[in-house]
Amino acid sequence: MVCISHATGAGGVEVGRLVAERLGFLYVDEEIVADAAAKGGLEARDIADEEKRKSLAGRIVASMSQGAGGGAMALGGAVPFSMTDEATGADVRALIRETIEQTASRGDVVIVAHAASHALERGDHVLRVLVTASPDVRAKRIGAIDGGDERKAAKSVADADAGRRDYLKRFYKVDEELPTHYDLVVNTDVLSFDDAARVVARGVAGSAAP
Repeated sequence: MVCISHATGAGGVEVGRLVAERLGFLYVDEEIVADAAAKGGLEARDIADEEKRKSLAGRIVASMSQGAGGGAMALGGAVPFSMTDEATGADVRALIRETIEQTASRGDVVIVAHAASHALERGDHVLRVLVTASPDVRAKRIGAIDGGDERKAAKSVADADAGRRDYLKRFYKVDEELPTHYDLVVNTDVLSFDDAARVVARGVAGSAAP
């Protein structure tokens, strides 16, 4: 199992999909989980209910296991719940965490989420990866998508990084994120997404070796 945490604009989703393709693993990310919640008929207020959240997470995992084969699963579409609204965002993230925990038992899966590596206890069955890059490079990537406004992109990166720090602290008691929290750190300043995926895939093979 591969858990990929990532900084905004670092290419974590792209790397995760490539890793899943290389290994023939199931692919899961935050958008898939949130979109599945909407497709499953739950509204934001329902996700606040812990039992409904656990039940939905179980259904998401079951549907992925039955329908996705060994490849990547993508539902597409925008995340239907506000991740910026504090109350709703916390509930959606709780659903994501619950789904990560339940998906872990499946084994051959790549999970991409901002804090995916912190949701599970350390163990030999999980390779924890951080995909990162410098703020300037991440801002350029985001700016290229949003129309080239570098100042706006730089602010988006700074805001996302601040939100990530707050999230790690509030949900996982991580005061300062360190490279030692991960088994592997890849820098996409230097590596292309494909090269980064190749490194991660080799890391999975190495961690499985006797």
